[in-house]
Amino acid sequence: MAIDLVLRRDWHARERHGDYTQLDSTKGVKVHYTGGRVEPGIIGDHAVCVSLVQSIQGYHMDGNGWIDIGYSFVACPHRKVFEGRGLHHLPAANGAGLNAGHYAVLGLVGNAGLVEPPDGVLHGILDAVEYVRERGNAGKEIKGHRDGYSTDCPGEPLYAWVKRGAPRPGGSTPPPDPPTTPPFPGRLLKYPPVMRGEDVRTWQQQMKVRGFEIDVDGAYGSGSRDVCLRFQREQGIDDDGIVGPTTWRLSWEAPLT
Repeated sequence: MAIDLVLRRDWHARERHGDYTQLDSTKGVKVHYTGGRVEPGIIGDHAVCVSLVQSIQGYHMDGNGWIDIGYSFVACPHRKVFEGRGLHHLPAANGAGLNAGHYAVLGLVGNAGLVEPPDGVLHGILDAVEYVRERGNAGKEIKGHRDGYSTDCPGEPLYAWVKRGAPRPGGSTPPPDPPTTPPFPGRLLKYPPVMRGEDVRTWQQQMKVRGFEIDVDGAYGSGSRDVCLRFQREQGIDDDGIVGPTTWRLSWEAPLT
């Protein structure tokens, strides 16, 4: 999956004023807009996007008293996605009691000036959606901020797009739902000793689908552990050779290479 991610250091984000709350998983994403005027000239000058994201962070920290910018990610008209609080960190923009349910993704459009979201913003939002699905344990929902919270956000044009199923510009289909993942079996698959069961067989079969050489025999031994280690390293997660909830989920949901 391709995402043009602007890391915090690259947009010169301020240091946060405290620790983030861990966010293990969400139902999906809630889409936001700025709620103010966005100058149309932003389309022709990415430096203006950087300045706007910096000013939003400043307002959230100095005006709202938050520890950081409230959004997980911010999409600009140039199809770049700014890292806000990022993966597995509780946002602050969805509303009290609602932040744990969804990541918060801002599209850089407002209620005046640039109101209609350019294709670059829509692509950027969807790039962020796919990113949090694949790496942030986010579910399939794409909602507007106003869904469950009394606000005009994300504005009529952006909300109408959300209600249409958030299609990619130039196409008619929304991002595909994540592959169906069997429920985690409730125990860690590890070796030693050899563990046996249908849950082991199910995971081994999926690893075989992914192209690994592995015996689908329902016995989690040294061979299965070695496959698990290679897969975990491919995905950039802790490589302990244990099939826990994250490794299990990624076995089905991580893109095939």
